[in-house]
Amino acid sequence: MNKELYLKKYKKDYTEQDLLKLEEGYPVQYIVGHVDFCGIKLKVNQNVLIPRFETEYLVELVSEYYQTYLPKKSNVLEIGTGSGAIAIALLKKNPDLIITATDICPKALAVAKENAQKHQTISFQISNLFENIDGCFDLIVSNPPYLSKQEDVPSIVKDFEPNKALYADYNGLAIILSILKESSQYLAPNGLLALEIGEQQANQLKNQAKKHYPKAKIWLKKDLQNRFRYLFILNNCNKA
Repeated sequence: MNKELYLKKYKKDYTEQDLLKLEEGYPVQYIVGHVDFCGIKLKVNQNVLIPRFETEYLVELVSEYYQTYLPKKSNVLEIGTGSGAIAIALLKKNPDLIITATDICPKALAVAKENAQKHQTISFQISNLFENIDGCFDLIVSNPPYLSKQEDVPSIVKDFEPNKALYADYNGLAIILSILKESSQYLAPNGLLALEIGEQQANQLKNQAKKHYPKAKIWLKKDLQNRFRYLFILNNCNKA
C-alpha cells in the first residue's frame, strides 16, 4: 500500500506535520503509532524495531515446532523482545506457554509492557542476553541484532529505527554467537532454540551451533522469499 494511503487509512486524525514527516522519509508505522503483527495491533515508536513479516513467519514456525516437540506448558525465554511482538503473538497462538521476555533497553520494555497489557500477561525483565536470567527453558527464541555495520541498509531503517536493535559487531555475528555459546546453560534437555538470522550468515552459524550443541538436531529454514533466515536447534534430540 502507498505510504500516504496507509497513513490516511490507519490515522484518521493525521496532520500536515504527519504528511511532512512522511515526505522526509520518516517510517509511516511510527507516524501511525502502531502496526499489525500476526493479527495483533501493537504500539511502535522509535524505541523499538518495526516488526516485519519475516518475524511473523518465525512465530508460525516456532508454534509448529512447539506443538511437535515441546511440553504443553513450556517455559519460554525471548531475548530482545522490543515491542513484545514475538512473545505476545506466541502466547496468543499458544495460551499454555509461560513466557519471560527480556530487553536491554528500558524504553523498549515499556512499549512491550503496554502492548502486553492489551493482550496477554508476560513476565518482563531487563537483561543483557542472559545476564539477569535464572532457570531452565523449554524454548528460547530471539530476533537479535544481526546486521553488519558495513551493510548497505535503507536510510528509512538506519536513520530512524534503533541501531542497537539492528547492528552487531563481528560482521553482525557477535550477539548471535553469544546466544549460541551461553544458551546451552539455560536450554532444557530436548528444548528448542529458535533464531532469526541474516541470509549470508546461515551456514557459518549452523557450523558454530554444532560446536556448542554437538548432540542436537540443527537445521536452517527458509523464509517466504526462499532465503535461509532461521536457525533451529533441538537440544539432545532423540527424534532426529
